[in-house]
Amino acid sequence: MAEYRYDLHVHSCLSPCGDNDMTPQNIVGMAALMGVEILGITDHNSCQNAGAVMAAGEEAGVLVIPGMELCTAEEAHVVCLFETLEGATAFDRYIYKNMPHIPNKAEIFGEQRKLSPQDELLGMEENLLLVSSFVGVDDVAALAREYGGVALPAHVDRDSYSVIAALGQLPPEAGFTAFEATRGCDMEALYQSNPELAGLRVVRDSDAHYLETLAESEARGMELPEKTISAVIKVLGRG
Repeated sequence: MAEYRYDLHVHSCLSPCGDNDMTPQNIVGMAALMGVEILGITDHNSCQNAGAVMAAGEEAGVLVIPGMELCTAEEAHVVCLFETLEGATAFDRYIYKNMPHIPNKAEIFGEQRKLSPQDELLGMEENLLLVSSFVGVDDVAALAREYGGVALPAHVDRDSYSVIAALGQLPPEAGFTAFEATRGCDMEALYQSNPELAGLRVVRDSDAHYLETLAESEARGMELPEKTISAVIKVLGRG
C-alpha cells in the first residue's frame, strides 16, 4: 500500500461556471505542480471533456479519472467516477436523455467549451448543463455501478446543492458507500449532526472551478495498493 495525493472533484471549462482557463493542459499542469497524483474531472451533468483531460494527464504524469457532478432531481450534487472512459461516456449519454434540454445563454451562465487534449476548441455544448436531471438521489449509486463507477454525495456539509441540504440526511436506502466533504469541513461536528455518515469512506476535494482554487489548499492522501483508476473505484466502493 502507498499513499497518493488526490483531488476527485475538479471542473473544466465545459462547466458553465468553470473558468475558461480550466483547460486540459492547465488543469493537469496545475495539479502536477501542486503534487496531485490522482484527479477526477467532474463537470456538471457531462463527461464530454473527460477524455481530453485524461490524455493530457498521461503526458503530465497525473492519473485522471473520468467523472461527472450529477445534479439530481432534488437539486443535490453527486460526484460520479468511472473506471473507464467508455463507462463514463455511456453514463453521459444516459444522463443526456434524462435531463431537460434548455438552450444555454452564455452571456448569463458562461460558455460551455469542449476542448481537445491540446486545448483546441472543438465546439460548444449548446444545452445548459446547470439543470436538475430526472435521476433521483435514491437511484444514483446503483446507476453509477451499472456503468462501472461509484457515486459520492458531493460537499455534504454545504447548505445548498448537497444531499443533506436537500433531504436532511443521507438516506441509507440510497446505497452510498462514500461521501465528499469540503476541505474546510468540521468533521467532528458533521458526524455529530449526521450519524448516518459513520462507516462510509470520506474524501476531501477542492471542487475547483478556477486554477487558483485547485492550487490554494493542500490535497489529501488516499492509501491504495496501486495507482490505478480501478484501485480508487474499489476503495471508494467498499466504504
